[in-house]
Amino acid sequence: MASFKKHGTGWEYRLRYKDPFTQKFREKSGRGFKTKKEAELAAQEFERQLARGLEIADVPLIDYLNAWMDKYKEGSVRKNTIKLHWNNIKNHITPYFQKLMLRDLKPEMYQTFLNHLLNEKELSKRTVEIVHSTMHNALQKATTIGKVEKNPCIGVEIKGEKKKRAVKFIDSTHIPTFLRQAHKYGYVYWIFFKVLIETGMRKGEAAALKWSDIDLKNRTITIDETLDFQPESDEELFGDPKTFRSDRIITISQSLANDLRYHANWQNQNKISLGDGLYRHDLNLVLCRNDGSPMPKSSLFNAFERICPRAGLPKLPIHSLRHTYTVLALEAGMDVKFVQEQLGHGSSQITLDVYSHISKKLEAKNIDQFEEYTKGILGK
Repeated sequence: MASFKKHGTGWEYRLRYKDPFTQKFREKSGRGFKTKKEAELAAQEFERQLARGLEIADVPLIDYLNAWMDKYKEGSVRKNTIKLHWNNIKNHITPYFQKLMLRDLKPEMYQTFLNHLLNEKELSKRTVEIVHSTMHNALQKATTIGKVEKNPCIGVEIKGEKKKRAVKFIDSTHIPTFLRQAHKYGYVYWIFFKVLIETGMRKGEAAALKWSDIDLKNRTITIDETLDFQPESDEELFGDPKTFRSDRIITISQSLANDLRYHANWQNQNKISLGDGLYRHDLNLVLCRNDGSPMPKSSLFNAFERICPRAGLPKLPIHSLRHTYTVLALEAGMDVKFVQEQLGHGSSQITLDVYSHISKKLEAKNIDQFEEYTKGILGK
């Protein structure tokens, strides 16, 4: 039975109930209601939820999110996804909601949070969508396990337009100069960047390659790991690729197979000169430092940043080498489905949407092919 009392700030309800999980008596109260009727309705709603078996969410939202990560996400999703969720919770969700109780998060309040990220923090629409995915996922689990009745993240709108980022790549006419300058800078960087250009791999995928992943006879490379450039221990050095689609076996050219065969011999000579005590045989890495240890991210970034101007190129991100491969593949007339599988894209549409419009050579080639095909048809 609920009791009601009027305060200077409004009406309060208070009731005792038996917790269905612990079977212990607890007390529930709520205050600040404008009328006694509102307080009665709130008490009735609580009792209704209790009767339906809902676990009353008397926990701070942030505490729930931390528990959700520990109990349901750690060990069940990829390490990159775990890092993304923790980043969203730490940098965006916690500073805004602070001590808000889970039960008190309402759709309108959540919509205001998303608008805050867009308008006041000036985050991109895509970044806000990623933050929203964390909250939606967590609150959907809260409904499943009975902590809340409805997911307050459903039905919100993320306003604004997605910014179309220019896809940067090295034009085929500049690739020879780039590779020559890379070789002058250092052989290990030349072979690393050449592999990226000829395969479209992400830098982390390339840095994680082991010789057991390379089949030079059949000219294939198995990609099923990515290197964590900042691991807390050797056990965390290798992780899963970016997405499940990223696990793949790609085909390489005979030219690259020859380069890798030469690289294997070069590496073996390096192992002999260093001696067993100084070389990291345990890692068995393909693209690594002279002592077999992983390539530091900073070294790759610095090398690429210095090589580009020497090759007469503007400032570019290393990821542009992945785009460079794709443009080369499409210019060469490769099937889009094949390119999609080489890249590990979820669908060929992604490949087309991102790349098909960026190469002038490709546009000219398509027009030339159309004109040649229609000469006898259109009376030209």
